Amino acid sequence: MSVRRVVPDIHSQAMEESREFYGLLGLEEVMNLGWVMTLAAPENPAAQVILMTEDRSAPETPPDMSVEVDDVDAVYAAVLAAGAPVVRELRDEEWGVRRFFVRDPNGRVVNVVSHR
Repeated sequence: MSVRRVVPDIHSQAMEESREFYGLLGLEEVMNLGWVMTLAAPENPAAQVILMTEDRSAPETPPDMSVEVDDVDAVYAAVLAAGAPVVRELRDEEWGVRRFFVRDPNGRVVNVVSHR
């Protein structure tokens, strides 16, 4: 298993203002579903920030960060075997990712994801 990127998930009710602010730092919009937007550095696409008003597919537990891995099924099995608290079961999402949520020892919710 390898990690492809680690991205902070920022909960925001000021999406447009946030896009403009992070644009000042060199980030550009690369994905926008209305409720979630990804900004990335053009010269380094793995350098990203995710902005979200909510997580529409998991509104009760929005994530604090996302970790993209090459094999989410293997990571899910390892997390279960270790007894880490899974907050949201592994599933496929309509926008082309497979993911689950797990709570870290600090109480932060981590979105573990692979692109299909």
